[in-house]
Amino acid sequence: MVPLLNYRILGQGKPVIILHGLFGMLDNWMNIAKKLENEGYMAILIDQRDHGRSEHTDAFDYPTLAEDLLHFMDENWIHEAILIGHSMGGKTGLQFVSEHESMISKFIVIDIGIKQYEPGHHDVFEALFTIDLDKIQSRDEAEQTMMKTLDDRGTVQFLMKNLTRKKEGGFEWKMNLSLLHRHYKNILGKISFDHLCHTRTLFIRGDKSDYILDHDIPDILASLPEARFVTIQDAGHWVHADKPIELFDEIIHFIRD
Repeated sequence: MVPLLNYRILGQGKPVIILHGLFGMLDNWMNIAKKLENEGYMAILIDQRDHGRSEHTDAFDYPTLAEDLLHFMDENWIHEAILIGHSMGGKTGLQFVSEHESMISKFIVIDIGIKQYEPGHHDVFEALFTIDLDKIQSRDEAEQTMMKTLDDRGTVQFLMKNLTRKKEGGFEWKMNLSLLHRHYKNILGKISFDHLCHTRTLFIRGDKSDYILDHDIPDILASLPEARFVTIQDAGHWVHADKPIELFDEIIHFIRD
């Protein structure tokens, strides 16, 4: 069953759909969306299932996430769009393009490849699970607790955007934490193409990130022969947070070209 997806639309014009990464939500990409609106595009931000304010489910893999996107586009009469995906959102997009190539005119993949990834979020899950939602009294208490495990204020503040107060009192996570942990192996999974995909695609990576290495590029080109690659200096995996101006410049240049 297709879940209800929270989304927000800014502006009018050619649709540009933006998909966030793991533990993220549409709010993370609001600044980029506003800039696209100012440039005459319709920016469509989506909370993927089990994230943000979208419905919690019991299934999570890329074919399922791609099916969600197909349903969303059909329901909103979007027959063709530009697609932007960061990290997990990029892999959702890769799966979608592999199945529905004609629906995407241009595709921007931000700091993720098509390969199987090694686990790298153990500390993040540990920090999130250390929070006893029934006992914490404040957001500050939750932040301090996570800092003991992660010792990375930027990551902790990013994760804290998921913590929200319940109407009846106490706190809860916006994301479906237990399900994401249970299906983490699926999130790391490889995207397989059974045919060449000729969608014009731009891969943008941060030079401080190791998510797309030079030796990954031939495998990507074997499935996406039209792909181009750009590296943004002094940016890590969260390119949109580290270098938002430079990232937007690459995005707008590509979609206008």
